[in-house]
Formats: sequence, C-alpha cells, structure tokens
Amino acid sequence: MRPMFIGIAGGTGSGKTTVTRAIVERVSEATVAVIEMDSYYKDQRDVPLEERAKVNYDHPSAFDTALLVQHLKQLAAGQPIEKPIYNFALHTREDRFERVVPRDIVIVEGLLVLWEAPVRDLLDIKIFVDTDADVRVLRRLMRDIKQRGRTLESVVKQYLESVRPMHLEFVEPSKRYADVIIPEGGHNEVAIDMVATKVAALLEERQRA
Repeated sequence: MRPMFIGIAGGTGSGKTTVTRAIVERVSEATVAVIEMDSYYKDQRDVPLEERAKVNYDHPSAFDTALLVQHLKQLAAGQPIEKPIYNFALHTREDRFERVVPRDIVIVEGLLVLWEAPVRDLLDIKIFVDTDADVRVLRRLMRDIKQRGRTLESVVKQYLESVRPMHLEFVEPSKRYADVIIPEGGHNEVAIDMVATKVAALLEERQRA
C-alpha cells in the first residue's frame, strides 16, 4: 500500500514540529516516517564558510527540492531512502545519512512544503500551521541560539533581511493550498484531534480497499 503523505507547512517557529509530534502520538497504531525539508538544504562544502553564512536559507533556491521529490517518490514506490543530515552550524551536509524506510504515513514538514508544486502534488493531506509573527520570531530566536550555535545579532539580522521578506513572499501565500489551517500550532488540541481522526479514518479505508 502506498504511504499516505501529509504535508505540514508554516512560518519559522510556527509549531510545525510540535504539530507533527502531536499527530504521530495520536496515530500510534500506524507507523510514521518524518521527512524534514530542512534536511534538504543544498550541500555547500565547496563554498567558503563566510560565503555560506550569506546565503538566503529561506528562499526556495536554498533547497535541493529535486532530491526531496525523488526521495518521496522512492518511498511511494516502497523503496528506502538515505535522507541527508544537515549541519546548521557549518551550513553543509554531513558525510553520513539517515536511512528511512516506507511507512504507513510519511509526514513532510517544512517552510516551503506547500509552496513547491512538485512536493505539493504528492501530498494526500496538506496542513498549514498559522501562528502570530511575534510568537514565531521569539521561538526562532531561542531555537537558533540554543540549538544552532547562532548569536543574537546574527539571528535578528537574518530575520529582518531574509526570514520575514521570504515569509511574506513564499510561505504566507502557500497557505491557500492547505486543506487544513491550524491556528496557534501545537496548542490547538481541537484541530490536531480532528486531523488525527481524519488520518486514522483514511488509513482504515485504505486497508479495507
């Protein structure tokens, strides 16, 4: 049976990962694979480190979308993939991979999951996590400093110069492609329960078919 593909998009710090975890917990009887779009940033090992830091990582061109689509099609065909592991401190890929095998459900999570038509066309359920900008920027600030070794100044500079403009140009407009919009991210228990119930029902239909 072809996996069910669920796309979860939304702005930086909107709560995409929290929503993903909540859905996984609620469909525990099914097996789930999670594919983070952030893993598919282009490899820049041939670019000097100081130049890598200048790249606009919120623009569609920063992602290796072709490889992501290839991997999703492999999973759809029942084939395992070797998902890249990205080093956010060095802005390049590691030399190792994470092996991902096909599951009942494949969740694809990331900023531009609904913007990229080749990715969007593979999705069975499209979700957009909609959270206020002030909440998102604070979450981004904390994450990048604690988890990605960034300085306060660099995070603020990046937000003003690229994150916010790219959100307005690409992420926010992609909301129109969503089947479901979840306000307030992982804190919206009602919306998450509704999505999980729908996913469980669709899986049951597929298993009976």
